[in-house]
Amino acid sequence: MTTTHPISVKNLNVTIGENHILKNINVEIPARKITCIIGPSGCGKTTLFKTLNRLLDDNTGTDITGEVLVNGENIYSNRAEVITLRKKMGLLSQRPTPLPMSIYANVIYGLKIHGIRDKKVLRQKAEKYLRIASLWDEVKDRLHEPASGLSIGQQQRLCLARGLAVEPEVILGDEPTSALDPISSKWIEEKFVELKEHYTIVMVTHILRQARRIADYIIFMYLGEIIEQGPADEIFSNPKEKLTIEYVKGIIS
Repeated sequence: MTTTHPISVKNLNVTIGENHILKNINVEIPARKITCIIGPSGCGKTTLFKTLNRLLDDNTGTDITGEVLVNGENIYSNRAEVITLRKKMGLLSQRPTPLPMSIYANVIYGLKIHGIRDKKVLRQKAEKYLRIASLWDEVKDRLHEPASGLSIGQQQRLCLARGLAVEPEVILGDEPTSALDPISSKWIEEKFVELKEHYTIVMVTHILRQARRIADYIIFMYLGEIIEQGPADEIFSNPKEKLTIEYVKGIIS
């Protein structure tokens, strides 16, 4: 990725029903960094996260104005191709979401959607991304068994392998460690730090300690607005806004 800010959000407003959820959001996500979106429950961080990948499209009564630019292309324009967009975005949800098929079929699912049919290529890519997800040695002898038989931590690593297999530019994580045990959570954190050399990573987290450990850039939200944003070191050591200071100190949560 060559752009300094692969994702730019400009004057974004999201209204669901009668609720004005996001209010005039402006932010630029730095390339090849880990950006953490933080804030109290109900502040709009997950809604902002979902706008980056058009995940609000199926919500009835949703009105979205403004722009979300991915490498300069407004993903909400009438010309935007959602399938192409989502190929650029690997996604990890709060709970692992393996497809109801084999371990192997999960990894190559996106590749087949995008037209890759060569069995040798599919096998090579499956092994490559299962290795990146540190899962190959654990599953290489049961690739054709149901993915549902894996532990929760293994399922989340499988979902990471599946997301990386389509060679995205951005990895989106929606509280990706919230359902995991401490060992699996630590693995995801360490893997994200490793992967940021090649990918832009945007992550929602409600765990302030986690953001302190791995974030390069912080977006702090409160009641649907961005209160403060900037390099993580600055936000945690010298926040400028009163609400940010109170949140970082644990006064509000």
